[in-house]
Amino acid sequence: MLGSVANMNRREILKGLAITPFLIGSIEGNSNRNSFRRKKIKKPKRLSKGDTVGIIAPASGASEEEFERALNNFEEMGFKTKVGKYARGINGFLSGTDQQRLHDLHWAFSNSEIDAVWCIRGGYGVSRILPKVNYKLIKRNPKILVGYSDITALHLAIYRKTKLVTFHGPVGTSTYTDYAKTHVLSTLMTPTSPYKVELPKVPEGEDPELYKALVVRAGKSRGRLIGGNLSLLTALAGTPYGLKNTKGKILFIEDVGEKPYRVDRMLTQLRQSINMRELAGIALGVFTGGKLDADEVSQSLEDVIKDRLGDLGIPVIYGLAFGHIRNQFTIPVGIKAELDTQESTLTFLENGVV
Repeated sequence: MLGSVANMNRREILKGLAITPFLIGSIEGNSNRNSFRRKKIKKPKRLSKGDTVGIIAPASGASEEEFERALNNFEEMGFKTKVGKYARGINGFLSGTDQQRLHDLHWAFSNSEIDAVWCIRGGYGVSRILPKVNYKLIKRNPKILVGYSDITALHLAIYRKTKLVTFHGPVGTSTYTDYAKTHVLSTLMTPTSPYKVELPKVPEGEDPELYKALVVRAGKSRGRLIGGNLSLLTALAGTPYGLKNTKGKILFIEDVGEKPYRVDRMLTQLRQSINMRELAGIALGVFTGGKLDADEVSQSLEDVIKDRLGDLGIPVIYGLAFGHIRNQFTIPVGIKAELDTQESTLTFLENGVV
């Protein structure tokens, strides 16, 4: 009898062990689905003439001359400005200490008088402050955040933690050409959808090759926009702030000052950190400043891009008007868009602001 009871207990235990993983998986699956439903894209309020822009320097600092140029840029666009307490600082290759840069970021999002947060420039150092950013504060106070280059780290982290749409666009010290100004103001103030962004005319005095698209793999695709500066995309790989859940998304990429062998290395790392075949498409901007020396033996940038991205089975195009160029358009991170390699266009299928 005791043996029979013991056998029964063992059977019950084994049944429990067999069922438990299934139950746990089901519970976790439901929890993840519910969590996913809760994390809907959140859009900030659009800007209007006379609104106040909070200027921060979460990466590198700007000279006094550059800072004054930025203030003039905002004034010409019709905005008032409030400057962060430490935004004018210079601390080596950073604008200030980690704590100072965090202070200004939190100040800008929590200050009720500020309607949008605009980064004075990119540079280096945003990744250092990501673990201490108060993402709950940002989620409670959704505002427009604009910047590019090193600001990619903030875009990715904020999107992952809050699902707030932010804007990969010109920094305060950028040169606001008619093309750049038109697109940033249209995107932030008077958005319409669908909104088709086409290649600009070649600016006078600039290399025509910078504004010539290269179709790596033809096609048309739709998906949510995610991406930014290639160096930051790879630097954040494997961290809690890097690319994740990229299936069905359109990845946009740009960089500056990187020679082909470094672009090759970074694209290889990207391939090994996410499943790039699951992307809907890839839009590359203009990679400037990576010119080879006359006697340097190397693949061309074009060859590297074709080699690293041409076999993914998805639409890929290089040379759209974003990156470290004067004529750059503004990209709302997280919205639905359509990439068309035949037309060399990126079309926003929804507004980035409300």
